[in-house]
Amino acid sequence: MFESVYSSSVTPAQFFLMMLAALLSGVIYSWLMSFRVQASRRFFIVTSVIPFTVGTVLTFVSGNIGAGVAFGGVFALTRFRSAQGSADEIAALLIAMGAGVAFGLGYLAYGALILLCLGAVFLLLSSTALFDHSSTGEYRLLNITIPESLNYVGAFDGTFGRYLNCAESVGVKTTGMGSMFRLSFRIRMKNRLEEKAFIDELRTLNGNLEIAVLPFPAQEVSL
Repeated sequence: MFESVYSSSVTPAQFFLMMLAALLSGVIYSWLMSFRVQASRRFFIVTSVIPFTVGTVLTFVSGNIGAGVAFGGVFALTRFRSAQGSADEIAALLIAMGAGVAFGLGYLAYGALILLCLGAVFLLLSSTALFDHSSTGEYRLLNITIPESLNYVGAFDGTFGRYLNCAESVGVKTTGMGSMFRLSFRIRMKNRLEEKAFIDELRTLNGNLEIAVLPFPAQEVSL
């Protein structure tokens, strides 16, 4: 069952058996992935035929060095202009291609197991909170502009203590031709619903100058 169906030379019956197993497993795999991967209908159609496509290439290239070099040259000249996919789409394609290698070598049972088992594992992991740390709170970047006359060391500690689980200074920058400072903190709110009240209290301390709460990490946002 887990041995290659190919003999020294591939017969039509062996090839059609590989085609049937690859296409059937590919369609079932794409159907499973469609419950979790947010992509277009065309993406899942393409994913369904990738195992058979890769398997076909390997079937006719296997053992033929000249054909392998020729296929490598063709793929090297191919220019892909499609937009970069999400992590889910890339994972789905890699799994399909990995199974296609097994099909191309004649290991039909292994190819089907790769598709169906990894598809089921993907669904299981996606439906659990195993890697979800959203309950711990989301880090944000807080920028506070203050006048140069304000001593900013410890000026906001009271407000931070009431509204934040943590506040870590990540930078200080002069702005407005040196007439103001911009303080940057990595923060985590105790309650996101209190964000407006938090900002309003900061405005009373910084003279109603600019305050921004932005996505973290800080290096992605200009100070």
